[in-house]
Amino acid sequence: QVKRDAWRTMKYMELFIVADHTLYRNQNLNLGRTKERIVDIANYVDKFYRSLNIKVALIGLEVWTERDQCSVTSDANATLWSFLQWKKALRSRKKHDNAQLLTGKTFRGTTIGMAPLEGMCSVDNSGGVSVDHSEQPIGAAATMAHEIGHNFSSLTAGTYLTDILSRESLQVWRPALRHPFPRVFSSCSKRQLENYFQKGGGMCLFNLPDTKDLVVGRKCGNGFLEEGEDCDCGEVEECTNPCCNAHNCTLKAGAQCAHGDCCQSCKLKVAGTICREAAGSCDLPEYCTGASPYCPANVYLLDGSSCAYGEAYCNNGMCMTHHQQCIQLWGPGAWPAPDACFQDVNMAGNTYGNCGKDSQGRYVKCDKRDAMCGKIQCQSSAKKPQGTNTVSIDTTIRFNGREVKCRGTYMYTAKDDEEDLSDPGLVMTGTKCGDGMVCKDRRCQNASLFELEKCVSRCNGHGVCNSNKNCHCDAGWAPPYCEKPGLGGSVDSGPVQRDNHEAILVTLLLIFLLFLPALMMSMYFWYRRENSLLNKWIKEMRRRSQETYSRKSTGGHPKAAFTLRNISTSSHTNKTTRAAFPSKPSAHQPGSQPVNIVHPLRPAPHSIPPRPRDPKPARPPPPLSKSPMVPTKTVISQVKLPPPKKPLPCSPVRTPLVVPKHQPPRRPLPGSPLLAKELPPAHRQTLLVMVPPTNFKASGASAMSHPTKPLKPMPPQRPVPAIKVQSTSFPLKK
Repeated sequence: QVKRDAWRTMKYMELFIVADHTLYRNQNLNLGRTKERIVDIANYVDKFYRSLNIKVALIGLEVWTERDQCSVTSDANATLWSFLQWKKALRSRKKHDNAQLLTGKTFRGTTIGMAPLEGMCSVDNSGGVSVDHSEQPIGAAATMAHEIGHNFSSLTAGTYLTDILSRESLQVWRPALRHPFPRVFSSCSKRQLENYFQKGGGMCLFNLPDTKDLVVGRKCGNGFLEEGEDCDCGEVEECTNPCCNAHNCTLKAGAQCAHGDCCQSCKLKVAGTICREAAGSCDLPEYCTGASPYCPANVYLLDGSSCAYGEAYCNNGMCMTHHQQCIQLWGPGAWPAPDACFQDVNMAGNTYGNCGKDSQGRYVKCDKRDAMCGKIQCQSSAKKPQGTNTVSIDTTIRFNGREVKCRGTYMYTAKDDEEDLSDPGLVMTGTKCGDGMVCKDRRCQNASLFELEKCVSRCNGHGVCNSNKNCHCDAGWAPPYCEKPGLGGSVDSGPVQRDNHEAILVTLLLIFLLFLPALMMSMYFWYRRENSLLNKWIKEMRRRSQETYSRKSTGGHPKAAFTLRNISTSSHTNKTTRAAFPSKPSAHQPGSQPVNIVHPLRPAPHSIPPRPRDPKPARPPPPLSKSPMVPTKTVISQVKLPPPKKPLPCSPVRTPLVVPKHQPPRRPLPGSPLLAKELPPAHRQTLLVMVPPTNFKASGASAMSHPTKPLKPMPPQRPVPAIKVQSTSFPLKK
């Protein structure tokens, strides 16, 4: 998960302060004076936390004028846990982030306040108690700010506070006992708070308070945007906002906004811009709406959601694990000890192992089922825990036949009764202690997953449940129930879902602006490649187009009178003699190409006197050993050809097949006009043969005789009948 910039983001703490009956009596039973003092204390607390980008809004004030509503005694620990129990009922009638009890009583020893560790925003532990020990309100305000700090982090009164400032400005983190009063936080305290926010703590502080609930009422300059105000950057002397006029809380000329994570350079950010990153595995992101300068209210995974790969549960936006707490106490490399360590040590019920203290301040023994919620037991190679006032409590046990060192922690002060916070060595509330079980009030209790399961069932398997019990949909699904396509998110945190028409328009624009140009570029580069299939296909289509155009321009015969084909020899060709001029072409033989047949050219009428057909067969075909198309002498036709019906080339007879008059062939002619051996393609030529009718003497019975016999001379006076002409293309042997 990307960590949010929580330190620079403005945060808001909705604070509820209660004054007990003793404080009311100390103010001479004057209700107005008591309320005024509480408001002054809250204003100082707000000024302390402004340096941490936290605004404290007093949204509730209650004075117990009749009697105390919880047990308030001199025992700080007992008073704290009694007030936290009362606070649970308060939450149902008044929403708040933190509640503080201000008492007029004095606790035992020098303790002036107490608060649970890292309890901010939790239902059970987000609160504390403080003593109004000074005449001036700033003294009680410093103590209250210190105890609120324990709700953020595990820092103690003297743990990391070495940055002592001048006498005019001591650290807030030190309890305020005397003048001069502290005004700032130490750098160590700031680093601890920043780490707390980065790991997902303080989720409730990212929501804007309802200004109608403010106790102080409407006022320009209080830092809260109220009705009738365009902006509020505080008092004139402290305002540094370039978009706001501090004296009248109005925007400067040309400014659209002045505050909020969705306001940048006095302008609203575009809708759908992420304004709050998820912090930790239990947090969820939020997006700008485009209409408000403020980020939507912070939401996170519903308590009980699984985290840390199923090893823990989410609690108030934080993934609470024993491992995380061991690292916090011992540093990197620390790891939780085996469960046997928790059981053996915490069931003792002493300083080294316990489940906290009771109302009388006595250590409580852990039951076996609650042992994982007592003192944290770790394993680490460090010499001592982190912190100047914590020590290691080591216990060695036998586990699986070997000795195991269980390392706990103990925090000490000058006096035992000076503690102002609960034991940091106890397991944190919300930590998983079993399947479906979490630590709560030092006991391993049911995690109450019924509401979570009910909520998740409505998300159709495409989302999770947020802290408002609404579905936060995965990317590609639309809220509220993650059953339709969309942009993900929820109705609480965004992003704003576009309607179908806008989505279709955006899709078409992406196709035309991105997909089509990319396709055209890829086809262009593909075409530029010589050996690409596209290039070959285009060249082949061009060649065919040119041939088609050539045929049309020459009347159907491009540069030749007939279509010529090569005849390949076949190993299965019948070697027997055949007639030189068969009356009907034979069927196509496998392995050879068909012979083109040219229709006979009939002589013009009355050009040659008709003669009866010679009953004798034609001369025998030449032998297969040598092609008949290679004559030794050129023979000129003796009979003038009749005019053709179709245009012929200039010289249709390239190599006459007619044997010279009265001369038999030197060799017998083959029966099939095929080559005995196929020549290479480079030595082949296509030859067109046309045999016109001529006055030669046909052989009689020699056609049926053996091919080696010479032909008989033809009678000179007999007319030559019309002969069917067969045109064949032969490869020419060079």
